[in-house]
Amino acid sequence: MRSLDELVSWHADWSGLRVAVLGLGVTGFAATDTLAELGASVTVVAERVDDERRTILGVLGVPIVEAGRDELPEAVADAELVIASPGLRPDHPWLLAASERGIAIWGDIELAWRVRDKVEAAEWMLVTGTNGKTTTTQLAAHMLREAGLRVAPVGNIGTPVLDAVRDPAGFDVLVVELSSFQLHALPVDGPGALWPHSAAVLNIDDDHIDWHGSADAYRAAKAKAYGNARVAAVYNVDDPVTMRMVEEAEVVEGCRAIGFSLGIPGPSDLGLVEDVLVDRAFLEARQAQALELASLADLEPAGLRSPHMTRNVLAAAALARGFGAEPAHVRDAIRSFRLDRHRTELVAELGGVRFVDDSKATNPHAAEGSLSAFDRVVWIVGGLFKGADVAPLVERHAKRIVAAVAIGVDRAPVREAFARHAPGIPLVEVDTADTVSVMRLAVEAAAEHAAPGVTVLLAPAAASMDQFEDYAERGDRFAEAVRARQSQEGGADGDDSSSLRRD
Repeated sequence: MRSLDELVSWHADWSGLRVAVLGLGVTGFAATDTLAELGASVTVVAERVDDERRTILGVLGVPIVEAGRDELPEAVADAELVIASPGLRPDHPWLLAASERGIAIWGDIELAWRVRDKVEAAEWMLVTGTNGKTTTTQLAAHMLREAGLRVAPVGNIGTPVLDAVRDPAGFDVLVVELSSFQLHALPVDGPGALWPHSAAVLNIDDDHIDWHGSADAYRAAKAKAYGNARVAAVYNVDDPVTMRMVEEAEVVEGCRAIGFSLGIPGPSDLGLVEDVLVDRAFLEARQAQALELASLADLEPAGLRSPHMTRNVLAAAALARGFGAEPAHVRDAIRSFRLDRHRTELVAELGGVRFVDDSKATNPHAAEGSLSAFDRVVWIVGGLFKGADVAPLVERHAKRIVAAVAIGVDRAPVREAFARHAPGIPLVEVDTADTVSVMRLAVEAAAEHAAPGVTVLLAPAAASMDQFEDYAERGDRFAEAVRARQSQEGGADGDDSSSLRRD
């Protein structure tokens, strides 16, 4: 079996390398396409393959093996290298079998790092955290574009890094959003270890514990983002976990720890002075001065003024400033930025009641930021909690919650949390498996409790796969229900009212 240590360049000899790519999602497909282009002998192993990708792989001449998780395909047992899709848990039988045989297992990020020099290699900035990764990645990329750089936001955000490193035009910077799954697969040293320009860990709360096995394992995966950072390690001053990660990180000598917070910043930090975002990190006279980046008023049109969004802006600004973006570039990027859908998105205002879609709040930590942005809410909550505890959220925000509507299969934790911490707050349970009607019923129930000045907030604090394809479909169904109500001028039929449980 050949040594893989020499495979650290696009221009190395990859020909004939026996590779099994496990899974054929977005990253699995990008890895397969890349390896085929490199001349490797690649086989896709997946439990199912859609017709479109099957056709494309047929054109590429890439064989496909469809197998159940308890089968061990020969393509895996005989491989010299396995590329695992990020969603495969570490205890998946295929990965365990490969590990037992001494077969190297990489993720798509390690492969992309090794072949990043097809054209002139770009600098990498890494962004991770429990929440805010995508917005921060997009903001940092937007700020760097304003500075005149060729930049691509890639990774867990949706565009595979492997697609970017093969772009013939090349980039100056890749802003790489990394999930804990992708970080778990990364080596901390050796030829496959990343050496990023800079890295940011935005916040840490318990998430994906079922996948990682423990909170410590989840945090250890996130902490890998700082490894070998060369210029800046950006952390959240208000999150002691990220501060501890920076303190313990093995970075390149001279790499600076750059903090961000909503308070007055110290030297080497970014923060707020009254209603102004300022930089005390990237200027010579930082002991006595600060540079103005933008005002909170600049954040308002883009929907970035809530506390959690403001933190994202500051983290992105730290990354961009560390790469040389000027304060004017940061300000102009903020003013022209627009959030993706389903992130505290105002759907409509009906009779003085605002309906806001934050379906992207897929865990309690994300919902915390969303709830904090509003004074009085009717909260639509629930889905798959995956072991996360919603009770502290109810306890902290009981004073702003006018009423709550519970959806999804995990309604019991919501019911118990309100019974314990907010027994006087009305709670309505939407008890239906009908994915078409669930959001209409939820919006109807929420509207019954929403007076003018109240916000009906979809911030489920839970995953969506129990009733929807993903968080985007959940948000789309919410918006459809709100607009249907808008077209009826506030009227709603009550045909399914028997599905609503009122506690």
